[in-house]
Amino acid sequence: MEEYSVVLYKGYTPWQRLLLTAFLLTFWHLSTMAHVTIESLPLQVTEGENVLFLVHDLPENLTTFAWFKGLTNMTQRIAICTMDNNLSLPGPVHTDRETIYCNGSLLLKNVNQKDTENYTLQTYNRHGKIVSTTSMYLHVSAFLWKCGRLGTSAKITIESVPPRVTEGRSALLLVHNLPENIESFFWFKGVVGVKNLMVIWHIPERKSTKWGPAYTGREILYSDGSLLIPSVNQNDQGLYILHILRRDDELEEAEVQLQVDTPPSLFCNHLTSSQLMIQLVPWYPAEGESVLLQVRNLPEDLQAFLWYKSTYGAPIPKIVEYTRAMNSTIWGAEHRRRQWMVYNNGSLMLQNVTEKDAGMYMLEVSKNDSKIEEASVELYVKKNVTQPFVQITDTTVAGHRSVIFTCISPDTDIFIHWFFNNQSLRLTERMTLSPTKCGLKIDPVKSEDAGEYKCEVSNRFSLKTSLPVSWP
Repeated sequence: MEEYSVVLYKGYTPWQRLLLTAFLLTFWHLSTMAHVTIESLPLQVTEGENVLFLVHDLPENLTTFAWFKGLTNMTQRIAICTMDNNLSLPGPVHTDRETIYCNGSLLLKNVNQKDTENYTLQTYNRHGKIVSTTSMYLHVSAFLWKCGRLGTSAKITIESVPPRVTEGRSALLLVHNLPENIESFFWFKGVVGVKNLMVIWHIPERKSTKWGPAYTGREILYSDGSLLIPSVNQNDQGLYILHILRRDDELEEAEVQLQVDTPPSLFCNHLTSSQLMIQLVPWYPAEGESVLLQVRNLPEDLQAFLWYKSTYGAPIPKIVEYTRAMNSTIWGAEHRRRQWMVYNNGSLMLQNVTEKDAGMYMLEVSKNDSKIEEASVELYVKKNVTQPFVQITDTTVAGHRSVIFTCISPDTDIFIHWFFNNQSLRLTERMTLSPTKCGLKIDPVKSEDAGEYKCEVSNRFSLKTSLPVSWP
């Protein structure tokens, strides 16, 4: 009985296991001498693949065997085979994708999620009595796109559009490099040192959305994970964190700082508010250029200031620290050899910037009254995209033909657009785009799909198109 338990009990609740035990005991007296086992090849199956239920230790004294879909409903017969004449007959639930072999094994082609079910093999002797009953549960996973970035790890990033937003305007927290295999994602609002509050929880597959305590009633969620905040106010300012749970149970995280400026009519009174501010000059430097993090309204009674780069979930690396009383400047270990400069007014000059320098820069100012003021700014570094290329995967299973076009690029933070015969691709009901649009699947593919395909990648600063590929 133990062997059946190992094969059958995986993935069942205790209540289901109780029913299954009762079912097995019904046949136990008929199969004490039979120890048939079933192996799934491959063990994990994804939509569109083939799976073989390979049977081991088939009894020698049997004359007939049958495969069924389900555990107890014997009317759900797939096929039956008589071994004397090697004759097989399809059953009521046969779909022309199943093939049975004389060793008892069953091949199921081009599986889909509707094939997720228990599959049961029964064997019979010459007297028509059951010799063995063995089942295996098949789980078919949803098709996951694997576009690839030529070995490049594309980390999730979030861009605030615009980088600074004026009160009353709208801010878009734009997500880049969203994973293809998302189970669920969460948006949180919080500040460093304060417990984050959930804004939203979303499960894409179920199209389920739940709003959390930090939801103001204004936030709008997009399918790519981006968050729109209309009519922003000073209360919306601060740190926003995106948590993404993938189907492989891995957790990815990204953060962005939303900066809200006072309207120009009120900003005239900045001398009375004296809010510490940072301005980038220029706003979008290119790789190899210099950028000045210019500080405005530095307190006159400062004792010291500290620059650091904020990295969520990792130790904060200090860039430079300045103490007024000693007129001393101490650089962090990672920045001692770089030709960066800091000024007495708090401003920081970054020279020869690279894509790795992009991120959130924080300024912390200590004053004589022991109070601390903070300001932050997010730096983006312009990088021109490289030309992508298109890879074709053509599959034919049991006469059913499909094709997958994959746009491969070494760049991250990109947008992808597809073209067919030099025209923007118009999707049909047979076409599926991956969440990040890096993959295009046509299933089934038809003669009218023949032609030239190419993809276009772009970021905020540049655009490149692949060379065309012809299919078929």
